[in-house]
Amino acid sequence: MYKLNGKPLTLDRPFTVDGTQYPSNWLRMASEADKAALGITWEADPAPVDFRFYWSEGNPKALEDKEESDEDGNPLYVKVLGEVDGEPAMVDSDERLVTKGLKSQWIAQVKATAGSMLAATDWMVIRKAERDVPIDADVAAKRAAILAEANRLEAAISACADVDALITVVSAQNWE
Repeated sequence: MYKLNGKPLTLDRPFTVDGTQYPSNWLRMASEADKAALGITWEADPAPVDFRFYWSEGNPKALEDKEESDEDGNPLYVKVLGEVDGEPAMVDSDERLVTKGLKSQWIAQVKATAGSMLAATDWMVIRKAERDVPIDADVAAKRAAILAEANRLEAAISACADVDALITVVSAQNWE
């Protein structure tokens, strides 16, 4: 984007510099030398933040799961409907409150993808188990490839040491 004195200039809109008004097409028509003479500079737009992995630029999400605690360090638990003094109320369960990290989230996504891909042929597996009807070789091969890719991805995700490594792994998914 073009900037003048650190402020963005909008293409196809007139602007004024030192009392001189420039028409809406001036930025498109003027040479770079003319723009520089007025103090207009070009700055590339910042790279977009991938919010699947980052809260904001340079602020990655946590890779690992985190058991939550209050400000005093006391563990937090999942709330469930219960009773307090005979009245319905939300009370702590025995289950610790856990914020899932990126690894858990992406492994769950891999499992969901594999599950949805396998679902179309699950009936063949059931038929084989119940009536001993063979599964077509091409279907068995496809199912094996899906399971192999899921296992590969889960292992690779689990082994990631940082967000950049995780991005590399999930960008190289090879579902056939």
